Amino acid sequence: MQHDTERNRRKERVGLVVSDAPEKTVTVAVEALVRHPKYKKRVRRSKKFMVHDEGNEARIGDTVRIIETRPISARKRWRLANIVSRAE
Repeated sequence: MQHDTERNRRKERVGLVVSDAPEKTVTVAVEALVRHPKYKKRVRRSKKFMVHDEGNEARIGDTVRIIETRPISARKRWRLANIVSRAE
């Protein structure tokens, strides 16, 4: 019996591949619109994640879905779930 608890709920993000230089790794930039605490204007913030890509299938410009996982290396804690759309 599988319970949907905090422990087994993995974080998912959708972002843009900005680098595919290392072997089996892509760098994904995830953008978020956050509200400025003082001025209340929505500000675009981005964060980069090192993502494990076992098959080397993602390319620069692709939109991908990534999922949180166990630490794979010093900086990789995410893996590629699927490619949402390819770069034109």
